Amino acid sequence: MTTVTPSSVAPHAPERPAYRDGNVLRWLGAYTASMVGDNVYFLSLSWTAVQSGTPAEAGLVTAVSAVPRTLLLLGGGVIADRFGPRRVVIGSDAVRCAAVLAVAAVLVAARPGLWLLGALALVFGTVDAVFMPAVGALPARITTHSQLARVQGLRGMATRFANVAGAPLGGLGIALGGAAGAFALAGLLIAVSVPLLASLRVRDAAPDDAPGAGRATARRQLRDGLRYIRGHRVLAPLMVVIALGDLGFVGPLNVGLTLLADERGWGASGVGWVLAGFGSGAAAAALVLAVRGGVPHAGRVMAAGVLAGSVAIGALAHAPGLPAAVGIALLVGLLTGFSGGLCGALLQTRSDPAYLGRVSAVASLVSLGVAPLSMPLSAAAIGAWGTGPVFLVSAAVCGLGGVVLLCFRDLRRAELPR
Repeated sequence: MTTVTPSSVAPHAPERPAYRDGNVLRWLGAYTASMVGDNVYFLSLSWTAVQSGTPAEAGLVTAVSAVPRTLLLLGGGVIADRFGPRRVVIGSDAVRCAAVLAVAAVLVAARPGLWLLGALALVFGTVDAVFMPAVGALPARITTHSQLARVQGLRGMATRFANVAGAPLGGLGIALGGAAGAFALAGLLIAVSVPLLASLRVRDAAPDDAPGAGRATARRQLRDGLRYIRGHRVLAPLMVVIALGDLGFVGPLNVGLTLLADERGWGASGVGWVLAGFGSGAAAAALVLAVRGGVPHAGRVMAAGVLAGSVAIGALAHAPGLPAAVGIALLVGLLTGFSGGLCGALLQTRSDPAYLGRVSAVASLVSLGVAPLSMPLSAAAIGAWGTGPVFLVSAAVCGLGGVVLLCFRDLRRAELPR
């Protein structure tokens, strides 16, 4: 049972597309500001760390946040479900904003060294552990199920925009105000999200009705969430698909592409063009999903996108020249962006809202656990066998995700609400 507060979405409000819903647009503004702030923060952290220490020390500082984020992520999902995702996201952004602005203020007066940057990274990683599951759980509370596919498309567009705009803004902050100015800019961008999130109308599950709530311990709620996912006929195989997709995709795109460009003589500009092709395709997929919403036979369409995308990934290493590689990368972005958006929409619509924070936490942990493993493996394999065979193996791993989609009947037949 769901209790709707007076400030929540009216149950009989006329249906409107998510991109015309003021509630969704306020969420989108908050999410975009927060993500742009994140990008500015990471650039500022890495640049300041490099200026303050050796390359090895700078690498350690930038990697510090990954430890608490990975260790605490599942607990963060429990917190998001127990206290509600909006409350958790607001609190997380407030803490992140305060931490970054505090560091900016310290840097104005002194140069305390790497310990301050390490402490900031540790705080950010700890807060991210509760922020990420809450961000994943919030869309289902601000709109109807029939609009969640559009929301995933809007989220994808916001992510692409943040990736493109964050680096130049961070560079501008550093150029105009040094490290302190860049951190201050990041904090102010994150701060923009707080009043927008506070103005959202949300549907909140009543604490007494939410499975695993009430007097249940956090450990029991975590076990309940894992048991819920394991026994779900759509979510359980979908987690396997996510893991296979990240294992086969992240390494080639992040490490293999640079080595491929070096092998072909494309140079740094060539890497930029290929990445621009990929980003354009992913942005186009997000735009289509945001405007059109759900598609019929979502499970089968997603499987087709994964299988076709895996073929394109394998073909990337065999492109005859840079223009062809850019075109193939655009196709990879389009196919993987569309199938990834459908994956996110299925996670949102097939999860009980009371478990959505824990579901989002497990999905994020699967990605975070696989991605760091795939990059050194890809680099080592390319050094031993070259780019062509490794890209083909990566394509096969991604394609296996499409096979899993087709093999599980409930996932294959999954539909999105319309």
